Amino acid sequence: MNHLTPSCSKSAGQLEMERHITGRSYGYVDPNFPNPGGERDTPVIIYGYTPSIALAAFAAAWFFLHFVFHTAQTIKIRSWWWLTFSAGLIFEVIGYIARSLSAKKDPYHLIYFILNYFFIVVAPVLLAAGIYTILSALIPRVGRQYSILPPKIILAFFITSDVISTIVQVAGACLIGVRESRRQDPTIANNILLGGLAYQVFVMTIFVIVAASFQFRARHAIRGNGLGLFCLAFSVSTLMVYLRTIFRLAETGQGLMGELQTNEVYFACLEFAPIALVALLFAIWYPGRCVGVAVRVDDKP
Repeated sequence: MNHLTPSCSKSAGQLEMERHITGRSYGYVDPNFPNPGGERDTPVIIYGYTPSIALAAFAAAWFFLHFVFHTAQTIKIRSWWWLTFSAGLIFEVIGYIARSLSAKKDPYHLIYFILNYFFIVVAPVLLAAGIYTILSALIPRVGRQYSILPPKIILAFFITSDVISTIVQVAGACLIGVRESRRQDPTIANNILLGGLAYQVFVMTIFVIVAASFQFRARHAIRGNGLGLFCLAFSVSTLMVYLRTIFRLAETGQGLMGELQTNEVYFACLEFAPIALVALLFAIWYPGRCVGVAVRVDDKP
């Protein structure tokens, strides 16, 4: 296992000599991809591995196709409230394009890493905003008596909380990149990132409870409105976003260069795959058709 040890006072030559003497590693360096040594290149690959160009390119293509489909459906049906989902998909595309540049051009480049992390972290927040809106739209349609929270509170609280947690996460990730590029101790930056993720998991846990409670109490009314399959897709999508958030928390909790961070298989299965499934499910059961063109979240019966 590779572990980063802070040593901002040592030169690169001293660090290299210490690696040979002690056998300790200060981060991942790809022996098959020499560091170009550019102005924005870090001494190690912050990902913990060289990203796969196949995964990054496939993910960018997958999310672009779904972006086109969802946006076209939104324009056709005029369900403008679903545009946040399209925005999330285009963020995924940009993030995976940056990841492709890391994989193919320069995995040491700090800006590619920051762009990859920023857009892939922020994208699910926009997708989650669409999920929050779905529940807020379902409640008035199926019956407000089944929900433990009013629709307006659901939208305001969960979207605001996601925005706050994302700002904290992005700030922490950027600080990690800067600290590592300077060979300084990134522990505080990692703790900032961990705090943002912990709060996001906490908020998502509350949402899962609220959504599950509503669907259980309204199960007969949901079937009566012909929304059974759609609500199943909604439930699976919610759990996929929740799973992805838990993965990010566990990854950060292990610390830099932990098992989850340094193995791309985990990223593919627990970051890419869940969000890719969400895009597919909502393409099959498009919310604009299933929930309605307009969303009404007022508290009046």
